[in-house]
Amino acid sequence: MNIAAKPPLTIRLCGPRGFCAGVDRAIQIVVLALKSYGAPVYVRHEIVHNRYVVEGLEAKGAVFVEELAEIPEEHRAQPVVFSAHGVPKSVPEDASARNLFYLDATCPLVSKVHKQAMRHNRLGRHVVLIGHAGHPEVIGTMGQLPEGSVSLIETVEDADAYKPADPDNLGFVTQTTLSVDDTAGVIARLQQRFPNLTAPAADSICYATTNRQEVVKQAAPGCDLFIIVGAPNSSNSKRLVEVALRAGAKKSLLVQRASELDWADIGPISTLGLSAGASAPEVIVNEIIEAFRARFDAKVELAETVQENEHFLVNRELRNIELTTSDMAFVNG
Repeated sequence: MNIAAKPPLTIRLCGPRGFCAGVDRAIQIVVLALKSYGAPVYVRHEIVHNRYVVEGLEAKGAVFVEELAEIPEEHRAQPVVFSAHGVPKSVPEDASARNLFYLDATCPLVSKVHKQAMRHNRLGRHVVLIGHAGHPEVIGTMGQLPEGSVSLIETVEDADAYKPADPDNLGFVTQTTLSVDDTAGVIARLQQRFPNLTAPAADSICYATTNRQEVVKQAAPGCDLFIIVGAPNSSNSKRLVEVALRAGAKKSLLVQRASELDWADIGPISTLGLSAGASAPEVIVNEIIEAFRARFDAKVELAETVQENEHFLVNRELRNIELTTSDMAFVNG
């Protein structure tokens, strides 16, 4: 197909998009651990919710396990990395009991939520956690406190049905990757029912989640299709699909790779919105753009709201190891 025969397409490329500072740090920790200690480096659960990233790290020598007991005896001197989502307190305790050397890649913003929940608990408040049941971050946050001291609320309906033992002594925190709008509705209902509900000292939803949702809101009106690059188990990516639809996109899809695109279903479009969840690498964003360029006379327009300059330091044990551009080329291109 020659250029002249291709239909025109405007791609509204959102910025910021893709990796946040916490995800970038977690991946760097695994890469640097491999450089420093050699393979294998074990990782408990997916380091971030992205299969492409996981496979890229496996190719470098990372081994992903669900539980610490899976690490063979002969490799127990090798490091094990905890994922960016955070882990219950029982996990590092288990690692210490097994004499394992561990590197904690928990996002500092998730760690902040842990501290907020522990502060509520220390001050005698029952903790209300707004989040999604079964999500690793929720499991990790609930695991910071004694059993029975946290109640999980997912929806406004849950907030309506919630019956705490002491309605005047509650404090809330939220999962970092939720929709700002949805969370606001749940918090408003809880505050309406429990006027003495104590908020955390700072907002729990992370800057990256908020920034990605805000730019999608701005870019979505008038889009025939809005594609979010991300994994189906990525909470923040799924929220971006919902945000795009609510903000005016005619259709929105969550896509892991360009190979998943169903061109017959996409049909004729003239304006495409494109963003990526916080655990989706830029190389796949580029892959999606090239796939559309092969079929459309595409021009890319940057839809940018803010620039992110946050940077989180890796673990002290790894700071003297050089991290090169080529080390991260598998995700950054």
